[in-house]
Amino acid sequence: MNTKKRWYVYLLECSDGSFYTGVTNDLDKRMLAHSCRKGSKYVYRKGFKRLLKVKECKDKSEACKCEYQIKKLSRDKKLGWFGD
Repeated sequence: MNTKKRWYVYLLECSDGSFYTGVTNDLDKRMLAHSCRKGSKYVYRKGFKRLLKVKECKDKSEACKCEYQIKKLSRDKKLGWFGD
């Protein structure tokens, strides 16, 4: 049985239209936390609107590297980074 945790990098939209990028190993739990205003200070202040994009990564290190890359991009390029 494979017990290795899956890691994800995600992009969500806040109520004010801004984007937030994060990493998690439990996407459902993290989105619930954001929607209950317990996920991050940024999303707490801005309000959670919806999850926009998700990419599964091989491990936490890769997810954090992807998060860093995304955060350096302009708003217009963030959605394109996910490649859909």
